Amino acid sequence: IPGVGGRLVADEVNAAGPMPRATFVPELLAARLAVGNAIRPGDLVVSLGAGNVHECAVPLARDLQLADALIDASGEDELVVRLYEPMAKHTTLRVGGPAQFWVEPATFEGAARLVRHCRAHGLPLRVVGRGSNLLVRDGGIPGVVLHCARGEFDALRVEAGTIHAGAGVRLKAVAGAARSALLGGFEWMEGIPGTVGGAVRMNAGAMGAETFDRIRSVLVVNAAGELEERPRSAIAAGYRGVSAIADDYALAATFVSPGGPCAPEAIDEATEASRRKRKASQPLAPSAGCVFKNPAGIAAGRLIDELGLKGTHSNGAEGSPVHANFIVNTGGARARDVLALIGRIRRAALDQRGIHLELEVEITGEDELLF
Repeated sequence: IPGVGGRLVADEVNAAGPMPRATFVPELLAARLAVGNAIRPGDLVVSLGAGNVHECAVPLARDLQLADALIDASGEDELVVRLYEPMAKHTTLRVGGPAQFWVEPATFEGAARLVRHCRAHGLPLRVVGRGSNLLVRDGGIPGVVLHCARGEFDALRVEAGTIHAGAGVRLKAVAGAARSALLGGFEWMEGIPGTVGGAVRMNAGAMGAETFDRIRSVLVVNAAGELEERPRSAIAAGYRGVSAIADDYALAATFVSPGGPCAPEAIDEATEASRRKRKASQPLAPSAGCVFKNPAGIAAGRLIDELGLKGTHSNGAEGSPVHANFIVNTGGARARDVLALIGRIRRAALDQRGIHLELEVEITGEDELLF
């Protein structure tokens, strides 16, 4: 009937009263993603229609079964599992398609069980912290995204001059714990938006210091899916990368101060210097931090500025006018917009200066939805 469709049905239902609420979604794929992400334990999902609604319901039912298997495999009573979680909510750049399975364990052993399960069943798996150094493509991430931020992963304690922190602890909290214990050498962490897990994976650094300058040991799930406490001496860490644990998953780390007890005034002065430098040189708009590693002989930001690309736009993505090595989301940017800017900058650096810019930001996911 002309003028009659799903939107009209939803409007009439909503006009009848406050409950139930109806939402109109014009595309089946978008409907599956919306319904899947809204599901919580105890919910019942009914698919009803006279046409091709099964195109939405069949893959949703499949993924719900896989989600149940993840819950069983973890051995955790309160494992958090969400389908089709928008990664734009979990990256500091605020872009990215959905994670097929967003999983939040609360224990180290639960995480290890999930790693073993995924490897046994061929499920892709990656770990994401605060997403501060991450660009997720618009098609999202097939498989399991492990977000280790609850329970044991959020634990932080200081004892005998060492700091023990789970992968989900923010670096700002590590810096605060060090200040309370009068342990110097952690002030640079105060302004970094990431977590311990991300810092270990990328050997994050600032103010002339790096994460592995302070590491005593790292707790990982190794290639066999077993928990292993690995000493610093067994880990070769490079500039913004740690190839020695590339196939492992960092769950926690133990840090040590480079010196003995430090005067609180000295810690506060170094912390404030780090804060002032970041405030003056880094943009406030959503970003993923520095996009490129510094090539030999010149800072990446200076190179981009000299190429005349500072402030360049691609829809909602912009090369920051504050710091040229940052790409910011000015509103409504998609991953493809950021990738277009990255490609333009890399081509210009290679063509005009013969410099191959290496990425510091991690890029993951697919251009189109595959699940």
